[in-house]
Amino acid sequence: MHMKGYSNMPENTDNCASARVEGVNASYKDLSEVCGRIRNKKTDWAVSFLEKAAEGEIPILFKRHNKNLGHRHELGGRKGRYPWKAAKIVLKTLQSAMSNGKNLGLGEVYTIVAASANKKDIYPRMAPKGRTARSYLVTSRVEIVLKGSEVPKGVSVTPPKKKDEAAKHSEPKKDEKKKEEAPAVGKEEKKEPAKLLQEEGKAQSEHKHESEKTADQEKGRAQTPHQHGERNKR
Repeated sequence: MHMKGYSNMPENTDNCASARVEGVNASYKDLSEVCGRIRNKKTDWAVSFLEKAAEGEIPILFKRHNKNLGHRHELGGRKGRYPWKAAKIVLKTLQSAMSNGKNLGLGEVYTIVAASANKKDIYPRMAPKGRTARSYLVTSRVEIVLKGSEVPKGVSVTPPKKKDEAAKHSEPKKDEKKKEEAPAVGKEEKKEPAKLLQEEGKAQSEHKHESEKTADQEKGRAQTPHQHGERNKR
């Protein structure tokens, strides 16, 4: 049965490359332990590590499927094994994923985001010569997802603006507003003294008119008795 998607695919797949192998005649337990050792590692280190493991030079640490396994002094006394067959399969899958990333234009340096192995199909097998013993052939599947260091072809990415740049762009607007407000304030300040002078001039003129009126009234009062005396003489 062919699976449509990947079991461990990241949400953002813009700069990701993947590869998968199905129906492999190998132990899925060994494959899963080998994948666990290269997960979240750089591809350069993983390729050299798998090449040594495929040749049987270094053992693979088994964290889960380690029942009745021997201790390895290369691993510091922890349990391990030499799964050279599983290492070869994972190495081929990793190289296929790297070539896919190069075709997509994701650069030369990759990080292994996801690497896993699971059961695929189970085929029953009958023993020969009419025996009732029965065995099963279990196949496996391996999938690897890489994250590239560059933006894929045909994709343009605009980095977000920093806070400092946003503040710089916003500052000129504030200055412009201040400049627009400043002339208005100056005009008002210029107008206010002129108004004050006009008001002072009006007050002085009114004061002069009042003083002239009072002077005329006093003159009229001074002239009236003299006129009456002249009339009496006549």
